[in-house]
Amino acid sequence: MRKRLSPTLCLALLILAMLLNMIGFVSAQSSPAIPSRLAAGIELYSQGRYGEAVLELRRAQAEAPTRELRAEALFWISVSQLSMGEYEAALRDMNAMEEIDPRSPRLKELPYHRGRALYYLKHYDEAILSLKTYMDTIRPGPAGVLAPADATRKAAALYWTGECLFSMGQLDKASDIFKLIIEDYPSSSKYEASTYRLGLINQKKIEDELLGLLKWSHEESLRNMEDSRRRESTYDQALNAYQKRIADMLKDTRLQDLESENTNFREQLRAAEDKIRSLENAFPQTPSTQENHGEPSSLERLKTLKSSAGELENRIQNGNSGGNNR
Repeated sequence: MRKRLSPTLCLALLILAMLLNMIGFVSAQSSPAIPSRLAAGIELYSQGRYGEAVLELRRAQAEAPTRELRAEALFWISVSQLSMGEYEAALRDMNAMEEIDPRSPRLKELPYHRGRALYYLKHYDEAILSLKTYMDTIRPGPAGVLAPADATRKAAALYWTGECLFSMGQLDKASDIFKLIIEDYPSSSKYEASTYRLGLINQKKIEDELLGLLKWSHEESLRNMEDSRRRESTYDQALNAYQKRIADMLKDTRLQDLESENTNFREQLRAAEDKIRSLENAFPQTPSTQENHGEPSSLERLKTLKSSAGELENRIQNGNSGGNNR
């Protein structure tokens, strides 16, 4: 015979069952699902709390049961790192995302973010190629007009392409890109930034023209100074040559004067010698009456005159030696 439970015991068992059900329900609610963690990381990213977003998304990546969810977590991790300035880490996670899920719908957006990361790393050529790949996926509608969302995407890609060209110094090409954004995408968020960049390019062109003019003026001034130095050097050389020539002419004139004087002295000497010889022949070698009276004889005067003629000859010889020494 089956024993019946008392009403009190039945009530206690019913209360216990209800408590167990409540505990199970609360436990189920307190254990968040993986999409909720991923959503929390995306929300942190949208709030600009990128460091916290990366931590939450890493947890979502580790707990994700499928590769699609892991790839989605990696995508948001990479864009968070890009916003934090961790460009190399962002590129690594982008590459990892492609390997995990090659068919992820996020792959269409990846070239844009990769282009931005490459731009900040100063790999401008690679960035331009990545941005072009991104723009090639943006196709106009049946009427040949881009949808508003696609127009916004293309304007953004064009802007970063212009930034790459600007950083590479290709100002004319960059100017064309920014003008295209201003004219064709006036409602884009990159409109004001493009206008600002275009103003900088025009200002830089003016500065380059002024610098070129200043450089030309400086080079012209240097050339004029060099020409002036060459002319001055030529004048100095010509002046030295003229001075030397004048000195030589003066020297030649003095020599001619000395030669003329010596010629006159020689003529006088020869005349004196002839006169002495004629006097010596005219007077005999005997004492004259003048010697008896204490006066020098004519012969003595002749000897004195001959001695004077010898001195004159010595003077002429010395004068010739002095002129030659000069």
